[in-house]
Amino acid sequence: MDFFKQNDEITLPPQPLPLVAENYFITKEPDTTPLPTFEDSKDKLPIPTWEGHDDYIRCYWRAWELAFGNLGSPVPGTGFVSNFIDTAFNGCVFMWDSSFILMFGKYADRIFNFQGTLDNLYSHQHKDGFICREIEEATGRDHFTRYDPASTGPDIMTWCEWEYYLNFGNLDRLAKVFPPLMAYHRWMSEFRTWPDGTYWSSGWGCGMDNLPRVQPGYSVMYSHGHMIWVDACMQELNNCNILIKMAEILDRKEFIPELEAERDNLEAVINQKLWDEETGFYYDLWKTGEWNRVRHAGAFWALLAECASPERAEKLIAHLEDENGFKTPTRVPCLSVDHSWYGKSGGYWCGGVWAPTNYMILKGLDKYGKYGLSHEIAMDYLYTVVEVFKETNTLFENYAPEFVNDGKPSKGEIAMKDFVGWTGLAPISILFEYIFGIKPDAGKKKITWDVTLLEKHGTEQYPFGVDGEMTLMCEARSSASEKPVITFESNIPVTLEVIWGEEGNKQSFVIEK
Repeated sequence: MDFFKQNDEITLPPQPLPLVAENYFITKEPDTTPLPTFEDSKDKLPIPTWEGHDDYIRCYWRAWELAFGNLGSPVPGTGFVSNFIDTAFNGCVFMWDSSFILMFGKYADRIFNFQGTLDNLYSHQHKDGFICREIEEATGRDHFTRYDPASTGPDIMTWCEWEYYLNFGNLDRLAKVFPPLMAYHRWMSEFRTWPDGTYWSSGWGCGMDNLPRVQPGYSVMYSHGHMIWVDACMQELNNCNILIKMAEILDRKEFIPELEAERDNLEAVINQKLWDEETGFYYDLWKTGEWNRVRHAGAFWALLAECASPERAEKLIAHLEDENGFKTPTRVPCLSVDHSWYGKSGGYWCGGVWAPTNYMILKGLDKYGKYGLSHEIAMDYLYTVVEVFKETNTLFENYAPEFVNDGKPSKGEIAMKDFVGWTGLAPISILFEYIFGIKPDAGKKKITWDVTLLEKHGTEQYPFGVDGEMTLMCEARSSASEKPVITFESNIPVTLEVIWGEEGNKQSFVIEK
């Protein structure tokens, strides 16, 4: 390992690239703030209510208990600079896992700086912009050398930081993270692309380890297979979209032309080379010029990246409603039901139902206004998570797509327990955002609440922006068309837009102080 690391460094520039020289986190002093405990923090967390669904609320609190049990502090000499939440997997901070963990951690940001977990990745950025996807917590060492096909990715930290900005509107944070994010994006565009600008990855590098995507003869887990990877292309397109928004807000407009050029090229190539009109799906492209014809969850990054036209999006989304595709009792499996490798009891990524891909799909459906479908999928998924929780008192890495355990929901056949970990997304973020339907936008000082449930539901101590705290409560209704009776309290100026019924009825509440 030392030999390869030593030789890996030979290719680095003698001085950090300009954006890396701007990286605030490389020289940041380590955080020494004592770690909070769940017991001391519980009364400060958002307090959800869902009448008649006590098990869902118990699962919510259990997820936070597990999360607070996985908090860690920087070990001296590792280069870690912030307290963090452990991935609950192998003693490493993961780029992929951590980014999704933080998307529920945002609801406890005032108790613990969950977002600081990414600081430890930025602090380990190399002079050329590279960031390893796994960094060992005990030693601070990269788990892979940079040119290993599994060394980095998926590139979703930019998306994570943007989600935080939507919740908190923190411009100072945005200004600090832009240089390392832009430098890393440039590294990816130089070292993870083919001549046409499309991206490649590997089973490990894309995070979906054992999906059968590459051409036979290549390693499913470790090889790029000389293939164009749909999810890697779409993730980088999504990054371009968000980095452009960041550059505009931060007045870093010098980066916009290159980002727009890459955005336009990626969108064109994705739609020209990876879309099959006949089946209405995006496929990975083998070096032979053939689509691999594998329907997997990675294609749905097209929704989040907004590269599908409305017509193509309708066809792509239809696969989520196809019982030979992705409509299983617990949605959404990562491999379509009709594939020979599909495992009805999970098969890890060959049919398993995972929090990160589900959350990505739900966020993507938002982009195309498919709020009814996202609520339906969220209900299916959270039902399984809670039913398994009732039997085990814990959460798992993934879940079976079909009810194979005496006709009941079950965990995946290969699934680590106590996985909070990214499964905290289900009873926390998905509960608030897709079951309850509460969507924040701190930059616009606005909350949109798409009310679908009929039971009394809502939350107290809901965090919004830097200092905002709110009560959002909806009384029980007899039908979806009945106008909701809303209790809305806030300590800061904000607009709440409530939407209900198939007609999309709307009512706004404005608090001005």
